[in-house]
Amino acid sequence: MTTYDHDLFVIGAGSGGVRAARIASGHGARVAIAEEHRVGGTCVIRGCVPKKLLVYGSHFAEDLVDARRFGWTLGDRGFDWPTLRDNVLAEVDRLNGIYTETLAGHDVHLYHTHAELLDAHTVRLHAAADGSVAEQTVTADKILIATGARPLVPDLPGAEYGITSNEVFHLDHLPRSLVIAGGGYIANEFAGIFHELGVKVTLVNRGDTILRQYDQALRDRLLTISMAKGIKFEFNCGFDRIEPTNSGVRVVVKDGDPIEADLLLWAIGRRPNIEHLGLEAAGVVLNDRHAVQVDAASRTNVDNIWAVGDVTDRVQLTPVAIREGQAFADSVFGDKPWTVDHGCIPSAVFSNPPIASVGLTEAEARNRHGTVKVFASDFRPMRNVLAGRNERSLYKLVVDAATDVVVGAHMIGPDAPEILQALAIAVKAKLTKAAFDETVALHPTMAEELVLMR
Repeated sequence: MTTYDHDLFVIGAGSGGVRAARIASGHGARVAIAEEHRVGGTCVIRGCVPKKLLVYGSHFAEDLVDARRFGWTLGDRGFDWPTLRDNVLAEVDRLNGIYTETLAGHDVHLYHTHAELLDAHTVRLHAAADGSVAEQTVTADKILIATGARPLVPDLPGAEYGITSNEVFHLDHLPRSLVIAGGGYIANEFAGIFHELGVKVTLVNRGDTILRQYDQALRDRLLTISMAKGIKFEFNCGFDRIEPTNSGVRVVVKDGDPIEADLLLWAIGRRPNIEHLGLEAAGVVLNDRHAVQVDAASRTNVDNIWAVGDVTDRVQLTPVAIREGQAFADSVFGDKPWTVDHGCIPSAVFSNPPIASVGLTEAEARNRHGTVKVFASDFRPMRNVLAGRNERSLYKLVVDAATDVVVGAHMIGPDAPEILQALAIAVKAKLTKAAFDETVALHPTMAEELVLMR
């Protein structure tokens, strides 16, 4: 019987890898994990957590204006970017420490270095720059790849003059003007953040719409509100090249006038981190999206190697990676086999205002079910009324007409993601519209609109 150094070796200490490692260890496995950057992955270090903190910080620009209508007397307003930036980065440091302590507390051995597969059971650990890890090889019975993804930078002249979401949290100072390339959730979130902080923002998209995967009514509403706030949008605008200028960059587009700005932010998608992992040496197959190909149980084509999270490019969301990591550990080491249901996953865009969605859009529901009923509430939140803001919220329920089951729920407005989390349970449980109608409203709230639509 072959003896290995570890029962499980995890490559990548992001959300999925950390969860898998600690759960597997809890089931009695001897676990090691390798991470060449900081522990916590994209979400904790350079993604959703610091970004959400920037969202909170930027929203004070509107909150402080609205406060006067609620009777508050305020002095001169001012904003200091280094204060927000440094406090956010300090919180990231704290979380990095907690994640590291979590691994140690669950007897998971952490190697702070790059790991590369030599074959299906052998891992080469490269020497760490700080000398903490010497070059060595270790063996493992089972291997989990959880290396995540990184921002995509296009292959065009001058692309290196732009930055990505990895660098945006470390800016020395705020730009006066910013071009954001992309139309997805990252592009729209940073557009809202920087606009509120006083930056002139232009969002440039090669397509003809934003947030293509969301319900059309919500993306149309966000576009209308964003334009009213002063964010500029350029659609059907392909990039030709980027040129440096004395003050920043010149974005040269096809069939249009160049756009000059202090800074360019690439937000055009994310690419799985599959390079320099030795996947070919181990025989691991990639799919047509250059992601690790896995089955429903997260197993690759190699019998003892699995992959979870963004490196598989199934659903690039932190909670999904966490559930995939837990399902893997429970199934392989805990004798509790289960798989993640990748359908009906709630999602949010922390734009200004935020969007939240679960289930089928109206168009998807019509394609799948044929006849559907759509219930909507288009209203001005109570706070906006008193603040004198004309900004309106939109809630939408999509119902299968044949069964009365609510198959989709979509919202844009203050706290939409917070409200939708509970609503996602109802959609997942296949509750009917009648069940919504029979529920007593909680008044006065925005959420009560969900049970008052007729």
